[in-house]
Amino acid sequence: MKLITRFEAASRSTAELHALYREAFNSAASAQCGSQERDNALASLHSIKAELAVRSPGL
Repeated sequence: MKLITRFEAASRSTAELHALYREAFNSAASAQCGSQERDNALASLHSIKAELAVRSPGL
């Protein structure tokens, strides 16, 4: 999975972020422990979650 940075997450819509979160979650779940793919997916989840946390619900 391609790493999603906080900067890239900020430029996406909330709906896109939810879709990316699902994709990153599935990627992390299916990747081998310790692999670069899993590390990227986990870092992406962190970036996406942080961006979603700063957005107001309903906007």
